[in-house]
Amino acid sequence: MRLINFKILALTFFILLTGCSSIGKGIAEAVLEKQDQDDNRVCEIWGEKFTGLKPQLEHTDRKMKLMMVHGVGHHLPGYSTQFLEKLTKELDLNVTTKSHKNISLTDPKDTSKHLGNLRISRYLNKTNQQELLFYELTWSEITDKDKEFLAYDNSGDQSFRRAEVNDLLKKFSNDTSPDPIIYLGEKREDILVSFAQSFCWMISGGWDNLPDEAHQVCSSKDITPFYNDSYGFVSHSLGSRITIDGLQRIASILGKGETAPYYAAVANVLKNKEVPIYMMSNQLPMLQLGRTMPEISNQANAYCQTNGAKYADRMLAKTSIIAFSDPNDLLSYSIPTQFVNKYLDSRLCINVTNININVAKIYDAFGFGKLANPMEAHIGYDTDDRVIALIAKGIANEKTAPIVHDRCSWIETVN
Repeated sequence: MRLINFKILALTFFILLTGCSSIGKGIAEAVLEKQDQDDNRVCEIWGEKFTGLKPQLEHTDRKMKLMMVHGVGHHLPGYSTQFLEKLTKELDLNVTTKSHKNISLTDPKDTSKHLGNLRISRYLNKTNQQELLFYELTWSEITDKDKEFLAYDNSGDQSFRRAEVNDLLKKFSNDTSPDPIIYLGEKREDILVSFAQSFCWMISGGWDNLPDEAHQVCSSKDITPFYNDSYGFVSHSLGSRITIDGLQRIASILGKGETAPYYAAVANVLKNKEVPIYMMSNQLPMLQLGRTMPEISNQANAYCQTNGAKYADRMLAKTSIIAFSDPNDLLSYSIPTQFVNKYLDSRLCINVTNININVAKIYDAFGFGKLANPMEAHIGYDTDDRVIALIAKGIANEKTAPIVHDRCSWIETVN
């Protein structure tokens, strides 16, 4: 949501300072146009090399299944369209179905609940040998009703009293700020059930097995006995916390010796999988504040090494977190190793690659210092060509995209 053109604000600021609008406007526009042409935005990568999605697509008889989990704010099904179109173009997947499939998510224990929407898209290459199933989770329906409490603040009774720009920012704040607070309350369980049901559908069968326009529960009978498919996640801001919490919740259920067919099937599907999570505007450190510790932490060697005492009890063979953070994004953080060991479940076998990337352009404010639009720095990841290329084809491998070779630097980290 691009509420404000940051260059216009900078231009206006300069004009006011000069006191001469015609001369100031011409000079400012020329300077800004020159800075637009000189794209020197940073892209620095620390961690292990990673392959991206492309090699998984090229495996014979294997589908790549990717789920996107949005962050704060109201979202409608289809919010990921621009990202998905750019991603499939980068992956050379230029065949798709005429329509999407939509599943209205619900709680297996209470099917009267409406827990958001799962929209599934199917993309293939020209020879139909490579297939991507893309699962777009829209969970904001769960928190929308709670946020109606603030509707009065967006009404004319209040909004006309604000300056126009401030009113836009206040409405944006009223839509986004409550979500992390609501997530800490009783709606957290509903959101995690929504994630778990989406995850169940993702590991269930193929395109032809999925229902459409159905309010339906995913259960053990829906899980395919063929476990060859590859899985991954793309998440943004609060969506990253939901993804990690959702996986840790499943790991906790598995760890309690649950013998139900569903959990046995999930365990068999996942134990030998390497699953990437591409986190945009990562907020895990901030959203950890005030939370309880995971059930199992600081035991990575026991669960993740083949000779570890608890290797058989792992949930995943490896979870690769690729954390994209713009330093000018006020709500984004890198993930230090100490955080992984202490605050993330050891059964997920997590490995982190941090990517420091400017998705928002930095402008010289005419001698008053450099500045970047913090809103663009928070929401610009999913349209940045370098981010798309890294998700699609990774770093330091034979398929790495030219834009990554040219625009990104990589520092490999070792134990």
